[in-house]
Amino acid sequence: MIGVDPGRNVGLAWVDAHGALLRAEIVTEADLARLSVADGTAVALGSGTGSRAARARLEASGLVVSLVDERATSEEGRRLYWRCHPAHGWMRWVPLGLRPPPAAIDAYAAYAIALRWLAAAADPPTSPRAQR
Repeated sequence: MIGVDPGRNVGLAWVDAHGALLRAEIVTEADLARLSVADGTAVALGSGTGSRAARARLEASGLVVSLVDERATSEEGRRLYWRCHPAHGWMRWVPLGLRPPPAAIDAYAAYAIALRWLAAAADPPTSPRAQR
């Protein structure tokens, strides 16, 4: 599956069914139209700024897009970045909130979006009838 964090810099994260990050990159919105994805690949798109244009580009390529609430994914992306790239030396002692990632984290925000989609897919909401 692919997580997409829309915006000026578009974050892309390829994630396996178990939530492991396979690949992460940052592209432009125009690059979305040229995105090559295998048939049947799930695409989770953050519902924030730029999502309409990104959704239109992805769906024009024949992809089925699921919208995911992307509130606080930048903060979550920062935590995911440091989980994937642990600090070394004295930086280990600096609190996460004071450690700026050395690069843009849009791809890790996309990873957070993908993880939210996977969690929702694994635990679908029950209908009111099923709760009786």
